[in-house]
Amino acid sequence: MAFDLKITGGELVDGSGGAKRQADIGIVDGRIVAIGDVDGSARQTLDASGKIVAPGFVDLHTHYDAQVFWDGSLSPSCYHGVTSVVGGNCGFSVAPLAPEHADYLMQMLARVEGMPLESLRAGVPWDWRSFGDYLDRLEGELALNAGFLVGHSAIRRVVMGERSVGFQANDDELREMQDLLRRSLAEGGLGFSTSVSGAHNDADGQPVPSRHASRDEFLALAAVLREQPGSSLEIAPPLGIFDEALKALMADLSIASNRVVNWNVLAGSARNREMVDSQLDASEYARERGARVVALTAVPSGTLWINLRTGVVFDNFHGWADVFKLSIEERKKHLSDPDVRKRLDSDARSEASGLTRQFSNWSKILIRETFSPENARFTGRTVGEAARELGVEPFDALLDIAIADDLRTSFSPRSGDTTQADWEVLRSLWLDDRTIVGASDAGAHLDMLDMFATSTRVLGTAVREQGILSLEDAVRQLTDVPARLYGLRERGQIAEGWKADVVIFDEKSIACEPTFTRDDLPAGATRLYAEAKGIAHVLVNGIEIVRDGEATGERPGAILRAGRDTESVALS
Repeated sequence: MAFDLKITGGELVDGSGGAKRQADIGIVDGRIVAIGDVDGSARQTLDASGKIVAPGFVDLHTHYDAQVFWDGSLSPSCYHGVTSVVGGNCGFSVAPLAPEHADYLMQMLARVEGMPLESLRAGVPWDWRSFGDYLDRLEGELALNAGFLVGHSAIRRVVMGERSVGFQANDDELREMQDLLRRSLAEGGLGFSTSVSGAHNDADGQPVPSRHASRDEFLALAAVLREQPGSSLEIAPPLGIFDEALKALMADLSIASNRVVNWNVLAGSARNREMVDSQLDASEYARERGARVVALTAVPSGTLWINLRTGVVFDNFHGWADVFKLSIEERKKHLSDPDVRKRLDSDARSEASGLTRQFSNWSKILIRETFSPENARFTGRTVGEAARELGVEPFDALLDIAIADDLRTSFSPRSGDTTQADWEVLRSLWLDDRTIVGASDAGAHLDMLDMFATSTRVLGTAVREQGILSLEDAVRQLTDVPARLYGLRERGQIAEGWKADVVIFDEKSIACEPTFTRDDLPAGATRLYAEAKGIAHVLVNGIEIVRDGEATGERPGAILRAGRDTESVALS
């Protein structure tokens, strides 16, 4: 038999969870047609000797909706072995769209998802209307397979306009939203996403449109999914312990839609077991009622970087939200006022809990990255250390350093290294059917999160360094488990007849390289970035898109559409 491509000499980890084995692979027309002893000629042969051959990794929680227009490679995910992504999460799709609402959506994405506003304006055309029009623009333009959920906030803004913030929908508006969702799904939307998270506020500091919806609205929109085979449902819940009302909402969304509900993000550790248990109880609550709710879990190797320019996390401090409505110059002047500093310091400490409590302990905050020459000596040190050198209080040191950097300084909580007890908690979570490995947020929070490297961190840190998962278990968690949750047809395993999405890597060296700031976005904006180590080849639909860490320039990615590329997933 003649093949387009043969992969020879590698050890196959097929995504099923079965033991790795020596096997070659033959590929024709983008599909795997032979596994094992593959005889026959091939136009191209890849020698995978000494390496692992696995299915391409599947990332269900990204925000690449805008980046698709200026970076069809969808970096850095492509370099970390990801071959399929889902965008439009948390209610924040960029389609459907009405001309008068483009600026609102741009500013909302800049505020809540950390995408530079100047890049959104310069790099995205914003001239489509329907969801189908948006997807059609992407056909043949992407290196990865990509599907996009239809966002609640986008639908609400198109139908209700300015009433989408501050008002509940009337009967006519609700019917129109249902019709718009129905059309968007028929045109290729992969499902529906929404948010009730208190961390999601628009550029004016107001809750994003989805947070103004009534319970009846959530359920009415979820019910539309029953009409579209292969559709999925995602929600961003509030941070912290889940109360009874939230558990009931998620279960009822699953029942109304007859779909599995997945939510982002569960950050598990030995120190927050009470919160983890309360959040996992949402799955038990749903199961008892014939519903299914699944948590996306975070990989602890990623680091949270925050700054006073975008203000995410800082704006959750009591009394701080209005600060981030000011322009950068006005904000710097405001933050230089001693009376303002005194009030902000007091307010931040008064009601801090969880993540905000970590950040309000100013002296322990790590100064992750600085930008002005006078601040260079503080990079990698704590605010407390800088304060002692400057002879000021820690909060004053934090603000002085930030102002000198034009508010670009990146800070991180100094919460200590991940302990063995933390890794054991993660192991139990990742092998639990109530969770999946996920939560990369790739394409969002570009100056704040470096969680985009989930795959290489799981395989490099959790598997090789910590030994909490076998290689076979980890590959399954990164491939088949997410693929089955969204019902992706013929993806997630190396199997005969399935799509040839393949990653070839060195299990002894695969890792995520250190994070740094990279200046490569439209209009000169920056983003956090990290290279992958140990990834030799990445194939999408049988076409090589990455070779030894370099993009080939090929764009074989399919636009994943509900029903055509997915099948409905049972609740049990």
